[in-house]
Amino acid sequence: MTKLYNTLTRKIEEFKPIEEGKVSLYSCGPTVYDHPHIGNMRTYTSVDLLRSALEYNGFQVKHVMNITDVGHLFGDQDMGRDKIEEAARERKKTAFEIAREYEEEFFEVLKLLNIQRPHVIARATEHILEMIEFIKKIEERGFTYQTSDGIYFDTSKLTDYGILSGIPLSKLKEGARVEKNPEKKNPTDFALWKFSPKDKKRQMEWDSPWGVGFPGWHIECSAMSTKYLGEVFDIHAGGEDHINIHHTNEIAQSQGAYGKIPARFWFHGIFLMVDGKKMSKSLGNFYTMADIQKKGFKMMSLRYLFLTSHYRSRLNFTWDALAAAEQALVRLQNLVSGWQKGEGRNTINEENLEKIKKFQQDLTIAINSDLDTPGAIAILWQVAKSNLPDPDKKDLVFEFDQVLRLNLAAPSPEEVIPDMIKAKAFQREEKRKEGKWEEADSIRKELEKEGFMIEDTPEGTKISIKRFK
Repeated sequence: MTKLYNTLTRKIEEFKPIEEGKVSLYSCGPTVYDHPHIGNMRTYTSVDLLRSALEYNGFQVKHVMNITDVGHLFGDQDMGRDKIEEAARERKKTAFEIAREYEEEFFEVLKLLNIQRPHVIARATEHILEMIEFIKKIEERGFTYQTSDGIYFDTSKLTDYGILSGIPLSKLKEGARVEKNPEKKNPTDFALWKFSPKDKKRQMEWDSPWGVGFPGWHIECSAMSTKYLGEVFDIHAGGEDHINIHHTNEIAQSQGAYGKIPARFWFHGIFLMVDGKKMSKSLGNFYTMADIQKKGFKMMSLRYLFLTSHYRSRLNFTWDALAAAEQALVRLQNLVSGWQKGEGRNTINEENLEKIKKFQQDLTIAINSDLDTPGAIAILWQVAKSNLPDPDKKDLVFEFDQVLRLNLAAPSPEEVIPDMIKAKAFQREEKRKEGKWEEADSIRKELEKEGFMIEDTPEGTKISIKRFK
């Protein structure tokens, strides 16, 4: 039984798909105007985990993700500068060139994190007609009005606007997060279609029944999810920053067009903190793939770090935390690669079969308990430390890795010792030279606790992975 937290109901519920054995999943993709940062990466890893867990449970998943390459303004508002056109001006490229460049980088990041590619990748610029048709449906049902700068959705026409956030409309109006527009009827109203400025031509603009312009940010997801998954589908996923604005407005649009909430389950990952603070370029803690790689870390170590925390828990990223995650992952990879091959479960005894069955049950319970990845990681290490024969441990680890996707089946040509461990071993050697035997022995015990054996030889100190018996 798969249980997931549903933001819409604010409780953990048993997940049952609309169509037996099949899951329709829509996830919000990137706005391709800048480098993807580690906060984005945590969200996409969480969605990938959701998909792989569903597939592990035998569901056939259809995963659709959008690429926002037009219509997203700074501040998530309806007035101001277009993120992609602004980046194009700054870098002296076309908006289309900027969008494709960052889209390519985004998919390279997904590849390095071993995140599965969605089955359908839908660019906003390639679905303008679908968006226009969706707006027309909303208009026909009386939910729109026109101002000098665009076509707007009238949120006062919905009695349950804000149902996803649980914040009543009156409270949303009091704390309205939008730039003041005197022509809007309500502070929470939002643009469905924006008119191009009369004094200049945009790079990205299209004809419409209402005039030349471009779509609002929210309409693309409503139009594309409906096209590929239907008016109502199983799961809509994204980051927690989408709850109060983007996903709230998607629900409003679908209610306006069809009188329905588009998804039955709403899945949201929690923000990543960096050094105990919200990530920001102004604070100098805005890290990208390039920053991770410049420090000498592997992107898969970042995935391991993400999995050590529940997707709905606040995770604080630090370089020390990433170093510890890489150390653990390298140790696990070395263990797996060092296990001997064999016939596996065909020749093992009844006791071992029971152990294997128990490990499988525990893993299934963990992933079906709202994606308990810390629990799943703990079970993975229990397998590694067990006294099962090597081939059986290997089989189990590879089976579990179908969900965790840490790429543990990848060949490891040689035993890798993390730099942090080498540095500690060097410190120990220096303490020995100084005759500080107790301090040196303390470092040795610390290294053994972390899974590494120290051997003093005539040729110098040798470090090896501690093998579990």
